[in-house]
Amino acid sequence: MVSAPAARPAPGAPRGTAGRGRHLVDVAVLLGYALAAFLLYRPLWLDLERGYLTFSGQDQRMWEWFFAVTAKAVAGLENPLFSDLQNYPLGVNLMSNTVMLGIGVPLAPVTLAFGPTVTWALVLTGGLAGTAAGWYWVLSRHVVGSRAGAAAGGAVCAFAPPIMSHANAHPNFTALFVLPFIVLWLIRLAHGERPLRGGLVLGLLLAFQVFLGEEPLFIAAITLLVFGIAYALANPEDALERARPLAAGVGVAAAVTLAIVAYPLWWQFFGPQSYSSLEHGFVGNDLAAFTAFSTESFAGDPEAARELSLNRTEENAFFGWPLVVLMVLVTAWLWRSPVARATAVAMVTMAWLSAGVLMMVDGTATSVPGPWLLVFDRPLFDSVLESRFALACVPCIGVLLAMATDRALRIGRDPEQRLGFRILWFGALTMALLPIAPTPLPVSERDPVPAFFERGTWRGYVDPGGSVVVAPLPDTGNARALHWQIESGLAFPLAEGYFVGPGTDGRGTYGAVRRPTSRLLEDVDDSGEVPPVTGEDRERLREDLRFWRADVVVVRAQAAEEPVRRTVELLLGRRGELTGGVWAWDVRALTGA
Repeated sequence: MVSAPAARPAPGAPRGTAGRGRHLVDVAVLLGYALAAFLLYRPLWLDLERGYLTFSGQDQRMWEWFFAVTAKAVAGLENPLFSDLQNYPLGVNLMSNTVMLGIGVPLAPVTLAFGPTVTWALVLTGGLAGTAAGWYWVLSRHVVGSRAGAAAGGAVCAFAPPIMSHANAHPNFTALFVLPFIVLWLIRLAHGERPLRGGLVLGLLLAFQVFLGEEPLFIAAITLLVFGIAYALANPEDALERARPLAAGVGVAAAVTLAIVAYPLWWQFFGPQSYSSLEHGFVGNDLAAFTAFSTESFAGDPEAARELSLNRTEENAFFGWPLVVLMVLVTAWLWRSPVARATAVAMVTMAWLSAGVLMMVDGTATSVPGPWLLVFDRPLFDSVLESRFALACVPCIGVLLAMATDRALRIGRDPEQRLGFRILWFGALTMALLPIAPTPLPVSERDPVPAFFERGTWRGYVDPGGSVVVAPLPDTGNARALHWQIESGLAFPLAEGYFVGPGTDGRGTYGAVRRPTSRLLEDVDDSGEVPPVTGEDRERLREDLRFWRADVVVVRAQAAEEPVRRTVELLLGRRGELTGGVWAWDVRALTGA
């Protein structure tokens, strides 16, 4: 990719005036990104104590727990790759989860001083603004000559509907600010950057991205591979010339990255509570989703989006029909550019890959196979949601729009013609981007923490080495107990929880391997009916309590959980103690504690 020529000062302008003007534009653009990100999360920032992102499911609790546990490990000089505060006594392999040590560790002082909710809001807001700023910087310095084109491209890369869908719950898919600089240093290496220096920088960036999010890095790597193949097929001589310095630099980068991440990756794949793969089933994107509008878009239709996506946080392909039409026209317009052509090929290929094994059109399966059929059971691919490969389309669209904007600003032989082209282009750009402009993310009020945990009443029930069993036990559908644990200072471990760990077959599963008692209490919570309790159920309870090394069983004192309370009462053969907004049963006598 050839760097765009720097803009020249206007004739007669004082020396340095153009440079200062460009810097002012840079500052204005970056501040605009930061303001936009803040406004999207404004409802959360205004109520950090009780605010909860409505569509995050249980993920906000999980991420807050990750940040809190990371900060605790940093403060106590503990192993940040593992914790037994969930899934006690087996624990959780944090490296096998999306713990984001690359942000959690540097922000540990913030977490310790202000709490994990502040870190959560900061990472989400800063992630969007940082991603936009990163792409703007790379585009404005190395791809296009106009700040306007770079600003539009950067905005799309950070605030496109698929990214905003993940902005409800997945900071690892919004804090993508390292990826544009990985692309930049690959470009530099291909253009003759010294392999040792360039490879060292690239290796550090790759290692950092591993600790921010491995899945986005994997998707980016596949996208760059497709881009490289498309570019090489169209320009074999130039590609061969670029390949030699690029290969040398990538070799150095691989060595640097491996030296940094080797042990954490070993821990991830072979350490305690690791797993071999994480299957999700076949969840490709419906082709109709690409032209639909997402929930978080200005023109969004939540009901229509629900029919075409896995859930609110996985609307990975909602670009809206005006932008799809514009991208077809832009691709044709820029087709002679080798970079634009390879970028367009990568965009279409990743969209096709995201469609899954067989193409779906508006809910109807076709017989047209997709490339996912060739890779779905391969290592690494078998742990990724195929629909997420559509996220790779976002930076491709951003780059193409930046290039098209740059060309629109330069085209035309006279001022009148140039003005006409600019009006036409920016009118089309507005019509394509306005419908998918993001809206503020809705926030609900989370339930208060029971006084039993908030005021430390639990300390009279839990001895060192003992755990708390919150019934029904925390899982992917109910992780309130993680927040209670955080508010208690992470001073006790929980039985089971919300994380990814090994199932009975060694493959990954969400949450702990359920024990008989946790399955029973889950069924009661789902049905709202108290089942007949047998002697066998009571014996299994005692076995499970001993396995969890439980000191206390806790049920919230709320009407909705009355069936669970009555079931626990039948299992233990006695009434619990009502204290601090919960029913508590001291079970140390049963577990031998």
